[in-house]
Amino acid sequence: MNIEELRSYCIHKKGVTEGFPFGELVLVFKVLNKIFLLVNLDEYPLQFNVKCNPETAIELRETYPCVQPGYHMNKRHWNTVSVDQSVSDQLLKQWIDHSYDLVVQSLPTCHPG
Repeated sequence: MNIEELRSYCIHKKGVTEGFPFGELVLVFKVLNKIFLLVNLDEYPLQFNVKCNPETAIELRETYPCVQPGYHMNKRHWNTVSVDQSVSDQLLKQWIDHSYDLVVQSLPTCHPG
């Protein structure tokens, strides 16, 4: 997965917007104004932060070397994923979906539309 594929996957989700609230190198994806993914455009290999439930976050870190505690994030709820070809794009998309779904579930009764 490269940055174009990552961006396309995220931006096509329901209710998603993108922007640069933390400077021109950090692309942020939000669903109804809540962040579900951040990516530093200046990193190689590509890395992104995704939200994760705490138990799953620990399990992923223990299972996959490319998953680390969220850099500059609440380490209990965020993971940093290095796109180093050690896991499939399908698995990366599952982690993105999990982050998106967690944020949507946390929203007040309205949902993206």
